[in-house]
Amino acid sequence: MVAPPDNDVLWARALHHSHNGSPALQGVSLGVREGEILAVSGPRGSGKTTLLRCLSGRLVPREGEVWFNSAPVHTMTSLQRERLRRDRFGWVGPQPDLVPELTAWENTALPLMLRGTSRRAAKSAALDWLERLDAGDCARRRPHALLQAQRQRVAIARALVTMPSLLFADEPTAPLHRADGAQVLRTLTAAARSHRITVLLATHDPDVAALADRTVHLLDGRRVNSVHLNGAEGRDACSLSV
Repeated sequence: MVAPPDNDVLWARALHHSHNGSPALQGVSLGVREGEILAVSGPRGSGKTTLLRCLSGRLVPREGEVWFNSAPVHTMTSLQRERLRRDRFGWVGPQPDLVPELTAWENTALPLMLRGTSRRAAKSAALDWLERLDAGDCARRRPHALLQAQRQRVAIARALVTMPSLLFADEPTAPLHRADGAQVLRTLTAAARSHRITVLLATHDPDVAALADRTVHLLDGRRVNSVHLNGAEGRDACSLSV
């Protein structure tokens, strides 16, 4: 087992994973530098979500290695991986998954309070992040009273409030209208850059990928050099160069 390069905060080699016998990742390798925003691009079903879940310790790959700051994530126990996700990683998915009984600021502050942060300090940090993400006026409302774009801003604030080393964003604007999605992505990337938070952003949208510093392309679970899609979301034929 060889340790990753010193300049990569996250590094993966030869990842393989399957779902119900169907290959989802087939030998994917990559490295991510500290403070970098890296887009993982490709059509739906290309393996983007599976890759992010393996890199974040939510899944253990069937084969391959995942390293975070020279620590082997792939050999950690489930408890160690849970602590890593809680203490060092943030996650934003395509759906906000907010706690319906809690207000927006309480949802945002929840990761801090689960760490043992006082309610007052957690509330102050939550309100600060909601303001930065243009959701300050939502702070005292519960999710059912918020628009979809507002709920997604709350979910992003919740992921950033702990100041994670790494933020995994899996199609974070998929359910939003294009204008709302573009604004949410701009606020997310601006916040990440200002705080040197490394971001892995999975998307099938080239306009979203264009916000990143660098793009890794996936197709059928493999990393490729370029992907040319015909038709919305890659429903038609694809051509690639490996």
